[in-house]
Amino acid sequence: MGSDHYFSSAPRSNAGTRKIRVDLAGREVELVTAAGVFSPDHLDQGTRVLLDAMPAPPASGHLLDLGAGWGPIALSLSLQSPDATVWAVDVNERALDLVRRNCQRLGIHNVNAVVPDDVPGDVRFAAIVSNPPIRVGKAELHAMLAHWLPRLDADATAWLVVAKHLGAESLQRWLGSELGLDVERAANSKGFRVLAVRHATED
Repeated sequence: MGSDHYFSSAPRSNAGTRKIRVDLAGREVELVTAAGVFSPDHLDQGTRVLLDAMPAPPASGHLLDLGAGWGPIALSLSLQSPDATVWAVDVNERALDLVRRNCQRLGIHNVNAVVPDDVPGDVRFAAIVSNPPIRVGKAELHAMLAHWLPRLDADATAWLVVAKHLGAESLQRWLGSELGLDVERAANSKGFRVLAVRHATED
């Protein structure tokens, strides 16, 4: 349907559940995806670039996958950091169900797949990793990032991937000018830019 987007809270399309094989955290796994979520047929290129560019996540603490989809980032974080608590956050209930099912398939028990309001307000993050939903529109995207990025621990890093043609440059400028964050271009690959975002340090 025309109004059925991956950022819909309850997609109305037939789920059409399918299995795909992907490489996550150095191993090949078989996962389930479905229609009505982001990139249901494969691991999208931006997420692949992000996962390949960023260093290993912190071994412990709270790790946030913002805009989790069917879960490739959250699953990768969990496989690499089994002692951490991973939050897979999405507004799409079908996507969250897929994350839970994929955790079961891989025997993962440290992922909380939840809607944004279900993350306790006092949780701070040792890392945030996101292929953010650019297509929700600039105002909604900015509001989402302004809510979550300040919740980084003092010395933590957020890793964001944005397609160059979808506004990577302008988003980098906005993060610095409006949120007062330090932003570094960590990688450029295949039309995508990976941004490393941190709290500004005092000189």
